[in-house]
This record gives sequence, structure tokens and C-alpha cells, in this order.
Amino acid sequence: MDSIFHEKQEGSLCAQHCLNNLLQGEYFTPVDLSSIAHQLDEEERMRMAEGGMASEEYRTFLQQPSGNMDDSGFFSIQVISNALKVWGLEIILFNSREYQSLMINPINEKAFICNYKEHWFTIRKLGQQRRRPRQVLGMDNVCKENSSGHP
Repeated sequence: MDSIFHEKQEGSLCAQHCLNNLLQGEYFTPVDLSSIAHQLDEEERMRMAEGGMASEEYRTFLQQPSGNMDDSGFFSIQVISNALKVWGLEIILFNSREYQSLMINPINEKAFICNYKEHWFTIRKLGQQRRRPRQVLGMDNVCKENSSGHP
């Protein structure tokens, strides 16, 4: 790898920067992620309508703001997950049964998407190091595997 791509965050668009830093290039824009969020909102609206468009639950649902994005530029994990599907990538939640059943060793993984206090960021293996943003975690931004094999 000739250079490490790092997209500096602007505004509250941490999901966009998280994805682009993960993929090591400028692949997603706020418009792209908004489009995915609107598509998810429409799919959710259609599912809710199946219970009856006159139902109280449906009317209440329509009154609520999107759960997939907000006016600040924050996007949900569902938006991030759908964005990665374009690349043939899949998110497996660390605390899920699927993750546990696959017996995945985190040391062997190339990247993690993390959320800390409603801020999305990527920890990605580049060579033999994992990089994470210092300003988010308040610690050194390079994690080297120690002799036990843990970062």
C-alpha cells in the first residue's frame, strides 16, 4: 500500500468518513448515504402499511422522523450495512449469535466499524498494524499486536 487514505470528518458525517476510510478512497457521499436511508425508510413504511394503513401504529410510524438518518448527518448501522453490500461486504455484529457461532478470531479480521457515543469510526488493519482515531478514544492511534496476539 503506497499511502493510507484518511478522510477528515466534516460536520456530523462520521458514517461517510468511516466507510471511506474503511474502503481507502472517496467512495460514498452524503447524497449516496441519504439515498440509501430514504430507500430503507420506504421499505419500512411499506412493511408497516401491511398491518393496515388506517391502523394507529401506522399513523404513529408516519409521524416519527427517520430512524436511518437525521438532520445532523448521522446515519444508522442499517445504512452503513447496505452501503457495504455494494462492495460485497457484510457487517457481522460483534455481540451477535452469528459472530459467536462462526468462532471468528478478531485478530484475523481486517477491519471493524465501531460506534462510540453516536460516532462511527473504523479500526482497520494496514500491514501489521490497526489504526484508530486518537481523538475519539483518547489513546495512541496505532495498535500493534503484542506477544499474546491481541491488539
